Amino acid sequence: MSRPKIGAAAAVAQLSGWSAAPDKDAITKTFKFADFNAAFGFMTRVALMADKLDHHPEWFNVYNRVEVLLTTHDADGVTELDLTLAKFMDAAA
Repeated sequence: MSRPKIGAAAAVAQLSGWSAAPDKDAITKTFKFADFNAAFGFMTRVALMADKLDHHPEWFNVYNRVEVLLTTHDADGVTELDLTLAKFMDAAA
């Protein structure tokens, strides 16, 4: 099911610490935690929500850092689904 795009700029305007990706219609944020255990716990909480939403982030983890990129692939850009997951991530962090 295709979702209507809202675009990175509209999403970033509603979020704290997120930015528009430079090379595509996506939003990105780097989360930093006390240690690997805290970062992995965050990723686990987000993974459970991502499965419920059927919307999975692109992310990269090294020790206490988790870099996230969100976009809705079937819409070829940022949708409300990305905004929902970004807000969840902010609350989970």
